[in-house]
Amino acid sequence: MNFVTVKAGSLAPELKVSEWVQGGASNLKEYQGNVVVVEVFQVNCPGCFIYGIPEAIDTYQKYKNNGVVVLGLATAFEDFDKNTVENLRLLLKENKVIGETLTTLTYQSKLLNEGRLSYNIPFPVGMDMLVKEKLPIEDKRIMEFVNANVPDFELYHQKDKEQIISRIKSYLETKPYSPLTFEEYLLKGTPSTIFIDKNGILRETTFGSTGLIGSTVEKLLSE
Repeated sequence: MNFVTVKAGSLAPELKVSEWVQGGASNLKEYQGNVVVVEVFQVNCPGCFIYGIPEAIDTYQKYKNNGVVVLGLATAFEDFDKNTVENLRLLLKENKVIGETLTTLTYQSKLLNEGRLSYNIPFPVGMDMLVKEKLPIEDKRIMEFVNANVPDFELYHQKDKEQIISRIKSYLETKPYSPLTFEEYLLKGTPSTIFIDKNGILRETTFGSTGLIGSTVEKLLSE
């Protein structure tokens, strides 16, 4: 498996989805002429449900008839026993949350009875495709990860380069799966948001609860 990465200003690659749990299969090419917003989350991520997903829902409700497509993508880069497609189905079909999300939202009194969310996710949601890391880790895979995640790697001293490569090799050896879309779009965590313009070009990715989805969408719509 080749791990390709994309940066802002390039044509946005298709989302690598193992299953569309809610809504039909979505192809980015179908949406050219529209602004596309992809909200990336993990089911075991309280902040995703407190900040990221509600903001994406607000964006969907406000712009769904005005040239904006909102998609959800559940991923997994940690807690692989919780961030599963089974728990994603539980979320979308029964509105139930699990793990740290359940604990945190219960503590903050943000849930209805039986650990159910107080809101529904109205847009299509898919599960990021997870692939097993091939052992032993090949040098090519290590350098792909280095080049994607360590800016200006070539400017480091040789000793520092060797330490970085060693740490990444150890990390990849202990990581059972790699989420393809998450890595291809160079995302740093969840919640993250991917913005694609009317021409299918990746314009920006953001990490965390910025509160700026609406203003970014307005900018892209005006172009």
